[in-house]
Amino acid sequence: MKRIVHLAVYDTLADWETGYATAHVRGEHYDIVTVGESAEPITTMGGSRILPDITLDQLSAADSAMLILPGASLWDEGGNGAFAKKAGEFLDAGVPVAAICGAVPGLAREGLLDDRDHTSAFPGYVQGDGYNGAEHYVDADAVTDRDLITAGPTEPVAFAREVMAKLEILGPEKLDAWFRLFKYSDASAAEVLMAP
Repeated sequence: MKRIVHLAVYDTLADWETGYATAHVRGEHYDIVTVGESAEPITTMGGSRILPDITLDQLSAADSAMLILPGASLWDEGGNGAFAKKAGEFLDAGVPVAAICGAVPGLAREGLLDDRDHTSAFPGYVQGDGYNGAEHYVDADAVTDRDLITAGPTEPVAFAREVMAKLEILGPEKLDAWFRLFKYSDASAAEVLMAP
């Protein structure tokens, strides 16, 4: 039976940030289920409309393999606090959370970065009310610390690599090849990926 990876969806969602991850997670072992704060359709930054599969109040860490939080303008405006609180419940339950772009400072406001290594667009982007994790900031394309994955807005490929590693989608050699192919257009990586 397939496990479920939940993808948070909300207005102004940054379309480009989670596409690599969700396209490669959905497959033999996992399905993607979208989660909205309500059952109303949302409109992404790129103008796509998404009808959430479930609502946030129906989401339980016990039923999930991971919660993915894309960036969105709403995070920068102080919104999506209910999603940050839910992320805290997931982390408390030992269920992974993957946050990119604006979702990272959203988690910082919730205090979820205070004792975990993390990255973001740049150090100042996560600073603000509730953030006490400056000593845990890492200047990297994506960072995984225990059950939390973080990345900046320009790193959807590195973000997907960390998500796939956490979910054990590919073995280390194939995952490295996948990253080299999609990040650097390294044609030699295709041979590794196509090998049985």
